[in-house]
Amino acid sequence: MDNFREIKPEYLDKNVFHLINDEWMLITAEKDNKVNTMTASWGGFGIMWNKKVTNIVVRPQRYTKEFIDSSETYSLCFFDKEYKKTMAYLGSVSGRDEEKIEKSNLTVNYIDDTPYFKEANMVIICKKLYAQKMKPECFIMTELDNINYPIKDYHTLYISEIDKIYVKEENN
Repeated sequence: MDNFREIKPEYLDKNVFHLINDEWMLITAEKDNKVNTMTASWGGFGIMWNKKVTNIVVRPQRYTKEFIDSSETYSLCFFDKEYKKTMAYLGSVSGRDEEKIEKSNLTVNYIDDTPYFKEANMVIICKKLYAQKMKPECFIMTELDNINYPIKDYHTLYISEIDKIYVKEENN
């Protein structure tokens, strides 16, 4: 991992609300020697089962869901501002329909067996611990169901242990 250094999760000093909501992230996984990715702006970080975790949500129609479901790990990649258009593109087209990673000009690399993008400024390797499909009867604020799921395409929630975090070194 040229130009990256590993940090412990407890030393992550980023505003996670800004990271996820404003900067977005790419969720990337591999299935049958093929890599797919999607842009996401929902998720979180925290502690669960005495582990440092991330949580992500993925709708059933997303092609990347098949890749996440068939892998034990996935990566979350965060990028500098100049990649915002690339991330918007990767979130708007499906890997079922075109070779979107190739068209994005991003470079797939691996940490152990988990794909990530060389151009990222931060890479989080996540090991899946738990997955559950959201259910309409579990909404306490029922208006959230109506607003966010008009076609009833409920997300699957994934809780994953943070295995490793790498941050890009600043060029001096």
